[in-house]
Amino acid sequence: MTVRWPSIMEQATALRHALHQHPELSWQEENTAATIRAELDKLDIPWRSCAQHGTIGTLAPNAHGKHIALRADIDALPINESTGLSYSSTIDGCMHACGHDGHTATLWATAAWLKQHEEKLTGPVSLLFQPAEEGAHGAKKMVEDGALKGVDEIYGWHNWPALPFGQAVCPDGPVMSGNGTFHIELQGKGGHASQPEACIDPVLAAAAVTLNLQQIVSRRMAPQSAVVISVTSIDAVSSPTVIPNTTKVEGSIRLTDPTLQDQISELITQITKDTASSYGVDAKVLVKPCYEATINHAGPAKHYREILAAELGDQWKGTNIAVPIMASEDFSYYLNEIPGAYALIGMGQEEHFCAPCHSPNYEFNDELIPSVVRVFSKIVGIDIMTQ
Repeated sequence: MTVRWPSIMEQATALRHALHQHPELSWQEENTAATIRAELDKLDIPWRSCAQHGTIGTLAPNAHGKHIALRADIDALPINESTGLSYSSTIDGCMHACGHDGHTATLWATAAWLKQHEEKLTGPVSLLFQPAEEGAHGAKKMVEDGALKGVDEIYGWHNWPALPFGQAVCPDGPVMSGNGTFHIELQGKGGHASQPEACIDPVLAAAAVTLNLQQIVSRRMAPQSAVVISVTSIDAVSSPTVIPNTTKVEGSIRLTDPTLQDQISELITQITKDTASSYGVDAKVLVKPCYEATINHAGPAKHYREILAAELGDQWKGTNIAVPIMASEDFSYYLNEIPGAYALIGMGQEEHFCAPCHSPNYEFNDELIPSVVRVFSKIVGIDIMTQ
């Protein structure tokens, strides 16, 4: 049965809104997975489960050409939505605030369109609907569960509110940074605020640690290194007249060169302990690496850029954003295994669709769906576009 392009786009938008109303957190995407699988069944696209709530659909499995995978992430975030949209989240404390509902709907629309032209595919296409991207290493589990078996190249994307609609970035090399967190506990000796000499103040030590950690990037790393170390939380809950026994300091690490991870971890630990010691305070430091940098392979990135230029026009190159951006993505797990590329595709339109990812006011731009479907279709060799 032939399904026309306008109908596919209408269904994709409706699917996106339905997913938005019913978001699920990482490793809890049971209903989302059930919806995806039911929709693939309707398209007569075979699928298998992968990494629990992940799903891999397959097109042209017996074609002999290059096997390409296309990926969408499906999980939501622990955020209360503030958009006021008619299809706002119905789940308290959970929201698609990063556009994974849009990514999922776009990959479904790509599947529906490619199914109409399956006989023209020169190689197999795998459709990866991945769970648990938001810090929960879903891509790692997908790889471990065989998602890339037989796959030659993989492509992914992320909507990007900071870029205008019609622009994109897809560099050779790093496109997004690696990340990690650090967790510090400073143990002092509490007491009355009027007798600081009888105390060992962990709050003062925390302030000094915070200042000194900021010097790692400016004085211990080469200026060419793309590194961010941010202290984001100081927990020293007490009262106006009480110096507490302990203070906790936490923060975020961003880096694009994975070889710097050990050096940064060692510097955070050393500087924290030395600073704390100078204030008579004991320090426990835990540095937890998370994702590695997302690093595009040159050949696939060039192929991606050529298709983006054909779809978006001469002004497609994002010029008001520096890359690599310092946000992170677990797409890095795929690119560490096989060639591929990842793009950031703009969606801002004047004052609309500009709230950043992970904001309670974030809103996905549905006009991206047909554009990215055309891009994905061209990536796998189908250049039969109907408006």
